[in-house]
Amino acid sequence: MVPMTRILGISAYYHDSAAALVEDGEIRVAVQEERFSRVKHDARFPTAAITECLTAIDARLDEIDYVVFYDKPLLKFERLLETYLSVAPRGIRSFIAAMPVWLREKLFLKQVLRRELAALSGLSAEQLPRLLFSQHHLSHAASAFYPSPYPEAAVLCLDGVGEWATTSAWRGTGNRLEGLWELQFPHSLGLLYSAFTYYCGFRVNSGEYKLMGLAPYGEPKFAKKIREHLIDVKPDGTFRLNMAYFDYAHGLRMTNERFHRLLGRPPREPESELDQYYMDVASSIQQVTEEIVVALARTLQRETGERHLCMAGGVALNCVANGRVLRESGFESLWIQPAAGDAGGALGAALGVWYEYLGKPRVAQQPDGMSGSLLGPAYESDAMRAAAVAEGLVIDELGDDALASEIAARLDDGEVIGWFQGRMEFGPRALGARSIIGDPRSPQMQSRINLKIKFRESFRPFAPAVLEERCAEWFELDVPSPYMLLVAPVTESRRSGEQVAANGLGRLRQRRSAIAAVTHVDYSARVQTVDGRWNRRFRDLIAAFEQRTGVPVLVNTSFNVRGEPIVCTPADAVRCFLKTDLDTLVLGNLVIRRPR
Repeated sequence: MVPMTRILGISAYYHDSAAALVEDGEIRVAVQEERFSRVKHDARFPTAAITECLTAIDARLDEIDYVVFYDKPLLKFERLLETYLSVAPRGIRSFIAAMPVWLREKLFLKQVLRRELAALSGLSAEQLPRLLFSQHHLSHAASAFYPSPYPEAAVLCLDGVGEWATTSAWRGTGNRLEGLWELQFPHSLGLLYSAFTYYCGFRVNSGEYKLMGLAPYGEPKFAKKIREHLIDVKPDGTFRLNMAYFDYAHGLRMTNERFHRLLGRPPREPESELDQYYMDVASSIQQVTEEIVVALARTLQRETGERHLCMAGGVALNCVANGRVLRESGFESLWIQPAAGDAGGALGAALGVWYEYLGKPRVAQQPDGMSGSLLGPAYESDAMRAAAVAEGLVIDELGDDALASEIAARLDDGEVIGWFQGRMEFGPRALGARSIIGDPRSPQMQSRINLKIKFRESFRPFAPAVLEERCAEWFELDVPSPYMLLVAPVTESRRSGEQVAANGLGRLRQRRSAIAAVTHVDYSARVQTVDGRWNRRFRDLIAAFEQRTGVPVLVNTSFNVRGEPIVCTPADAVRCFLKTDLDTLVLGNLVIRRPR
């Protein structure tokens, strides 16, 4: 019997640390450290994530053939030094703040990684697997192309910055990725969007979703100023930022006083009231971002002639832009890595070793190679029951058919359900394994879940999970969207004529469609199509809800509260249930409620 080749990919030390295990080219496990540590966007060495990878395949670290890190720290340090030298003496405070951690850890990352791996495994340095390093954007490109369903495709990667690259274009053919061109730091679409995230009072590297969700409440009144002063965009989509308005290259802030004077106000204080001005700012940068992403995709299609496009990098999580790319770029189809940010770099690095470094043949899998992105741990019924019993909760156990029927009835009655099933999702989206679900018909559902259950801003939108075969009846989308990464309009026939004279967040009171809870103010929705291939129980629930109500759609949002990662274990789910207004908790086949 030929021994299997096992490759462990790691991302760490910047944000969203993760580990992924590839066995003979098959993605076996991929998990983020935050889910175990309960520290959102945890950047530390992913000890727990690596342990989960090894446990899942019942292997020790000395049975792994290669460990690969997702970027090259020496190139990143080179960029850091060159940037500081180019702006000196400006940036001295930032330089002084950054140097100790680089000189103590990041510059000697090979030794740090070996030390951490040895501590985790008890192995000596000689016993550790061979350690390799990928390049940041190559890791992104590999995570996008290799699990995709395409034998050949163009690949577009957009993020804040890797070593030098901020935007990169590739052509994938078989088991090879060919780099075509790149844009380099400091000219970054991801950092531009993050600068506006900061300016609107949200946290960089976590608040970009909020900015995207806020944009439809505003008008793009500042888009012209952005184009004229902040960014020079060429017809092909390539761009340069006017760095006179930004501090991120050398300072401790994203923007500076010149930026604030241009837009007319200082940055919004976090947690302060959101007024129409910041909604208009959000709308403006969202419009400019979409235009650039679409233009870059069109250019790549013209240059390569490819029919299919793959995307990764943090900007690829902008599902509104993705929807436009699908409709307007000229590509026939689009596949986006569901863990498009740095966590997915761990997976891309591991796949890159298998295909690029070892030269193994590749056969594109259908519908893709991600197993529905359900790549984390699952838990036995005994563990679920123990977690509920420990808190004195009331438990009923139902068979599969009875479970779907019972929970559909509770949803129809207006309950909000914590839904915990099977393997945990990899990436930022809950896809029906660690979800909070509700009735999409209720106009009050969005505000109720946001304010009373998730304790977050009332404007944050929710996704509709829709049966794949019913999608075209409810949304203007004729392709699958299993990873909730495409925004599409609600069909005209499902829209409501009801209007409320209001601006800004007052528009939340409008009933815009028959599925009001998942219809944004511009009649769009972030669609998840569900076919049951990887999560049959979730599909059965939606089907039972349709049988009862005629609506093949559920509200689906992540099972967590503000400031916490998505739940991982049954105990996490029970804790989240107890500190929120969730009506019912479902763990596997167990229906759990509080004692009366």
